[in-house]
Amino acid sequence: MSFKVFAVAFAALATQAQAATKGEIDHLLNYVKTTECRYERNGTMHNGAEAVQHISKKYRYYKDDIESAEDFIKYSATKSKMSGKYYKVHCRDQAPVKSRDWLFAELAQYRASQK
Repeated sequence: MSFKVFAVAFAALATQAQAATKGEIDHLLNYVKTTECRYERNGTMHNGAEAVQHISKKYRYYKDDIESAEDFIKYSATKSKMSGKYYKVHCRDQAPVKSRDWLFAELAQYRASQK
């Protein structure tokens, strides 16, 4: 295989991977935005739309460091950089969970549905 063919094939695969990552992140943002659960950040409760505003702001800030949906969760939706407190999600009739665990579970379900 010539270098040109290899380079084109590699670029195509990289583009596909970027599109898949963007799709996963977009799905997670929509999941947060449309949830009926409450998002706790530094002791204050937020609805999904409010939570996604904050997460989106952090996503834009860390965008250059984010190469995967896992990175997105780690940098944008796990904990406060100022207080160090983990974000929590409170869903009706369930114990509160760390937002990262809630989002990783949804990411796994989303990936399984895409197969």
